[in-house]
Amino acid sequence: MGKPAEKMTTKTNKSFTASTLDWIKFIALSGIGILMFFIPVTIGEKTTIPLDHAVTFVKTLAPGFMPYYGLIVIILGAAFPFYSKTWNKDKVTAFFSVSKVLGLAVAFMAVFNFGPAWLFESDMVPFLYNKLVIPVGLIVPLGSVFLAFLVGYGLLEFIGVIMQPVMKPIWKTPGRSAIDAVASFVGSYSIGLLITNRVYKEGKYSAKEAAIIATGFSTVSATFMIIVAKTLGLMDMWNFYFWSTLIITFTVTALTVRVYPLSKKPDTNYYGKVIEEEKREGNIFVNALHDGLMASSQSESLVKNITANLVDGFKMAMGILPSILSIGLFGLILAKYTPVFDAMGFIFYPVTSLLQLPDAMLVAKASSLEVAEMFLPALLVKEAALLAKYVVGVVSVSAVLFFSASIPCIMSTEIPLSIKDIVIVWIERTIFSLILAAMVGHLFL
Repeated sequence: MGKPAEKMTTKTNKSFTASTLDWIKFIALSGIGILMFFIPVTIGEKTTIPLDHAVTFVKTLAPGFMPYYGLIVIILGAAFPFYSKTWNKDKVTAFFSVSKVLGLAVAFMAVFNFGPAWLFESDMVPFLYNKLVIPVGLIVPLGSVFLAFLVGYGLLEFIGVIMQPVMKPIWKTPGRSAIDAVASFVGSYSIGLLITNRVYKEGKYSAKEAAIIATGFSTVSATFMIIVAKTLGLMDMWNFYFWSTLIITFTVTALTVRVYPLSKKPDTNYYGKVIEEEKREGNIFVNALHDGLMASSQSESLVKNITANLVDGFKMAMGILPSILSIGLFGLILAKYTPVFDAMGFIFYPVTSLLQLPDAMLVAKASSLEVAEMFLPALLVKEAALLAKYVVGVVSVSAVLFFSASIPCIMSTEIPLSIKDIVIVWIERTIFSLILAAMVGHLFL
């Protein structure tokens, strides 16, 4: 351990002595995480974030193996619910377990090139497999490795404390929910929902707070946003896309908490009691630094952290890839061969038209497609005008709720949200997201 560097105290925390090593981990390792996700670097003729460069490098090492790697992940993902005997614990889980098996069948068709000709049109199975399955299968585990730097050494706790004074007045949630929000955005919605459900069952969130966090903060992660940005050709404006999407997502949450159904959720906790948040005293920056350094001092070794994150990321990829090929393909079939999403698009067409968006009907249809799978809107507008692509890219993330993953995750928790509640919140979020993304797009693009 390094020599003691500074003794830090707050009025609500026991004092501890931050060592030089704690400071190094907090600043240097968190800095590596920031670099990997947010600092564009030029290698060759390509300028993008280092994580994207890393994925490209891995793909070029053994390009012929990549389709088989995707297939291996899908086989494991389809088998795991049955191996762990969790496939039929409830109706929602059973449905998704069966859909993963269907996704496995599609994967075999994709890799070994057999099946109906209409499924192998360029914008169907080949696009899903080559442009989504393989990149997601690489970027989620690799991204999880570097998330160990971003969330494992105090940065998460530091940001959480800095955000405490604004959480309650803006989002009507306690200060600690800032950690859930950041964990979701830089980690994954599943991590955020796990945290939220645990804290709710411990009685530290009210039903309203848990519902707000689940439907407003537990969005897709930065690693998934890279896939959306790459599909839409937005990587050359990655920082603008990322930060504007983050701001829009949380602005939309501040709006939805003030309307039905979230506004009507009870203010009592899991045990029927009203809770009061502990107030932090003293300088907010000192408190934030204290919590960040405390987390750094208590962190696992870098090897353990990376290993744990890699395992979690690989498990997440196992859960996601089969769903892309089952529910994602089903959504594409409905979008291409039926009028279902055209009809749903009319919900949003008055909004996209009034906002003077190019390809207004296409943007409206893409926005409705998001509820099936968050990747699908990007596929629909990948050839559209830049403003349309940007708006859809934002809405894909900011709408938060989709049936291929996040909605089943919410339904499997104790958080008091019905399917009706979730669909209403999704419609509200989509409309608010369209308005805000269009305003930002018109101003800056």
